[in-house]
Amino acid sequence: MARSINATSETALKQWESFIPFVYDDADGKPGLKKTRLRPGMKVRGTATQGYGHTGPDVYPGAPDITEEQGVAWLRKDLDPCERAVATAVKVDLTDNQFGALVMFAFNAGIGAFKGSTLLKKLNQGNYAAVPGELAKWNKTTIDGMKVVSNGLVNRRAAEAGLWARGGFIQSSGTPALKQGAPLISKDALAVGTAALSGGSLQFVPTTGPIAYALGAILVAAACVLLWNYIQKRREA
Repeated sequence: MARSINATSETALKQWESFIPFVYDDADGKPGLKKTRLRPGMKVRGTATQGYGHTGPDVYPGAPDITEEQGVAWLRKDLDPCERAVATAVKVDLTDNQFGALVMFAFNAGIGAFKGSTLLKKLNQGNYAAVPGELAKWNKTTIDGMKVVSNGLVNRRAAEAGLWARGGFIQSSGTPALKQGAPLISKDALAVGTAALSGGSLQFVPTTGPIAYALGAILVAAACVLLWNYIQKRREA
């Protein structure tokens, strides 16, 4: 059975695309702003679009309005080749949200662009961390035959990167394990903090009244300073 995007990804895509029942120009304003209906004979600066980002020969200036049910049906049909492309082209493991982020990208940029992208090449080499930066490069749209940076696409790539980050990291069987660095706070540092907080000095703090609270706050602050100094020395060592 072919892999499909999860509910989180589909909801994100619908929110980003927004359902528009009439045909509009995708170069017409920013996402979320009111669209202008394309009527017969009107010039299309970008791409004639309808429903949830649907394009094609059945979308043209003056085409009849559609219901949201039809828009969802178009969306599912449009997503199917994108889902298959991501499922077959990506050779490393993906979480559901990571899969959804790439499908959203392929849906917007095009399957051919996704398959030929440096993003896919780096990802298949196990470089998961490169994906957000590679997504950000796809921030241009075509208006009147010219490629220009689109604020809408900048934000869209950021949204896809955010969905990707929510997916977390899954290491494939062929990806070498990442080297683990030393912990910032070691057992020795924890011991210093514990001694400062629970050692003999605390037993002389009054147990009631404002003086107790004031002295307690001072001791806790002092313990934090000790911990910070200890960490700094470890870093400089």
